[in-house]
Amino acid sequence: MPDRAPLTPRGNRPALEHVSHLAFFLVVGAGLVRLAQLEIPLCWYIVTVSGLLAVAYAGGLAYWDRLGPLGRHLWIPLLLLLWTALVFLAPSPLTTAYVWCAVPLACAALRVLGRRSATVSVAVITVVLVDALVQSTGRFDPEVVLVPVAAVWGTVALYRGQQRDAAIRQRLVEELRDTRDTLARQQRQAGVLAERTRIARDLHDTLAQELAGSLMLLQAAERDWDARPEVTRTRVRAVADGLDGNLAETRRMIRDLTPTTVAEAGLEGALRLLCDRSRQEGAAARVRFRLLGTHQPALDDQAATTLFRIAQNALANVREHAHAVNVLVTFHRHPHRVELEVSDDGVGFDPAVTFVSERSPGAVRTDRGFGLPAARARLRECGGDLDVSSAPGRGTRIRASVSARPRPRPVEPSFTPATAR
Repeated sequence: MPDRAPLTPRGNRPALEHVSHLAFFLVVGAGLVRLAQLEIPLCWYIVTVSGLLAVAYAGGLAYWDRLGPLGRHLWIPLLLLLWTALVFLAPSPLTTAYVWCAVPLACAALRVLGRRSATVSVAVITVVLVDALVQSTGRFDPEVVLVPVAAVWGTVALYRGQQRDAAIRQRLVEELRDTRDTLARQQRQAGVLAERTRIARDLHDTLAQELAGSLMLLQAAERDWDARPEVTRTRVRAVADGLDGNLAETRRMIRDLTPTTVAEAGLEGALRLLCDRSRQEGAAARVRFRLLGTHQPALDDQAATTLFRIAQNALANVREHAHAVNVLVTFHRHPHRVELEVSDDGVGFDPAVTFVSERSPGAVRTDRGFGLPAARARLRECGGDLDVSSAPGRGTRIRASVSARPRPRPVEPSFTPATAR
């Protein structure tokens, strides 16, 4: 098995590290306090080694990002060397205190080194611990030796269990991410199929019907070309008028199917341009755009295009049916969602009657193939919803909201040995 870097559980990592760091410095500090109370000839040697051990430990924490892979792997052997010298230099009353540094050092080895190297380091710590305690007491005392050994290996077992839990959680997160990506692809495919169906329906209801009617009129005109010239000319003019309207409708469909302004100018810029164009085309005397919110939520292309289409069709309906004087398009950016609102002071309508007529067979669609139920369905595919408020003579307000995610901000990585790779 390769010597891989350990996987640290994210949820427990800060608390475990802080506790182990605090325990290490408390043990070293308590040993120095106890040393000051004793009169032994090696006092200054012990103080020097203790200081070097504390400085090496703190320096590794403070300059972890600058050490590099080699320096990080040399940090643990340096700590073990200084700790070994300390426990063998210290007199018997201090040995039992300094041996408890073995637990924080074992935690550091588990976090920094790979599985095999960490196991070897913990084994070395155990051997040094047992040898130091046996020499300090002059015999093998199970009550003195087994307690710190059990603490070290209990910490190892606990940490390995947390590593396994972290690996399971990471695998579940990856599986969930893969599932989410699969669902997103399926939703996009379903959206493409739905869009094709809508385009086919619109072509059938507009272009195909008009062409069929024009063909019938031309065939009738051909039959009456000599016998009834006036009727023939009337039919030809009707065909020309129908084809002219059909051409305009086809151009409108092409324009609606290629919202390049969203990709080029972004959703906000596209909405501004749409308001300017709608005012120039006479949708209302005043068409204003208002931007609210300072957040920068991230929208995917499908959600942005859907919101743009809703605004596009809402302004088209204002131009054709509302007879409004004032139109306000508001784009509100929240931390986790965006809202698009199109309000006018036109004639209004009854949404309930409109929804029923759209469901009725043979109903005349006045919303250019992108009705309110269809808009609501598309928004729900993007994680949003549509709210319509209107009444005859009281204007109309259409509010579309879509869930979004905050744009990630660059964060300076804070040191923790567990996050190093």
